[in-house]
Amino acid sequence: MALDCGDVAALALMDLSAVFNTVDHCILLCRLCVSYGISGAALSWISLYLTDRQQCVWHDRMQSTHEFIKFGVPHVSVLGPLLFVLYTADLAPLIAKHRLHSHLYADDMLVYGWCQPTDVSLLQANMSRCFDDVWRWMCSNRLQLNALKTEFIWCVAVRRRHHIPDRDVQVGHDSVHLVQSARDLGVYVDCAMTMRAHINHVLSSCYGTLRQLRWIKWSLPSHALNTLVTSLVHSRLDYCNVVFAGLPACDVQRLQSILNTAVHLVAGSSRHDLSVA
Repeated sequence: MALDCGDVAALALMDLSAVFNTVDHCILLCRLCVSYGISGAALSWISLYLTDRQQCVWHDRMQSTHEFIKFGVPHVSVLGPLLFVLYTADLAPLIAKHRLHSHLYADDMLVYGWCQPTDVSLLQANMSRCFDDVWRWMCSNRLQLNALKTEFIWCVAVRRRHHIPDRDVQVGHDSVHLVQSARDLGVYVDCAMTMRAHINHVLSSCYGTLRQLRWIKWSLPSHALNTLVTSLVHSRLDYCNVVFAGLPACDVQRLQSILNTAVHLVAGSSRHDLSVA
């Protein structure tokens, strides 16, 4: 929407290092009690769920000694990611104080804002101050922001690209380099919001899968081939397909070519038959 209005948008994809393994149990239990009013038996259940866990390592039929896990939340559970979300919920209002917006999904954190082309320097400075506050908050809560894997991208129309500064953004004592496209939750966002970086990735992935299926096609029954095409090709086309809305017909046709090739593979028809149909 910012680009449609002629503005410039800035997007930062922050990377947190081993976040599920560094959650402090004492801070988490205190936050659940003070911020969310969880007390009594419910808080005791959560405390028992987190504490007294042990882990060991098996290697070459040998087992190490058991060690108590002093930090972190369990990964392979519903409650583990939920507790992490509650642990980091204070980040959203912290970012909002800088008049910026955020999207938090488990350990994926997006920070973005927009401005007029003449105010990009002010926006970049504001983003840098926000990063510093986020970095300090994470340090005080035993989390670590990985600046080397954090990405920063300017989203701007091609005709306004000359307004964009080419200097890095500071995060604590480190610098975040500018990128032309960034990946978040499996979707590639390019600086002009054309979605062509994402389309190229989908095409490469789907065509690679179809080539592999073509090699084993004659060894599979028809229903198995249909299942593989649906699960390995159609699922990639359907994933977050809302980002394809409003794209030019030439880009949509490139995606349609994947479906045409998949039909050709399953039905054994020729490309001429598809074009006639």
